[in-house]
Amino acid sequence: MPKSRGYRHKTGKVFRKSVRDRGLQPLGRVLTDYQVGDRIVIDIDPSYHKAMPHRRFQGKVGRIVGTRGRAYVVEVYNGNKRKVVITTPEHIRPFRG
Repeated sequence: MPKSRGYRHKTGKVFRKSVRDRGLQPLGRVLTDYQVGDRIVIDIDPSYHKAMPHRRFQGKVGRIVGTRGRAYVVEVYNGNKRKVVITTPEHIRPFRG
């Protein structure tokens, strides 16, 4: 039987939290309000599984193009191909660059 290659295949090191980061996130990260056009960084929180983006988008800088409920629609470039990622505020943070 072939080995399973699921959605989180080979993500052990990418989605590992350090000892000091374990537990709940600071509330400011979840309560930050983003506007359409804001630049953000996709920073996946492995302790929150809902609306988790694929690991290939970890660390990518994108632009918010819309909202769906409490989730955000983020435009990211993978190489020179435009991708749309729908994720919640737990997995994004403001871009400071």
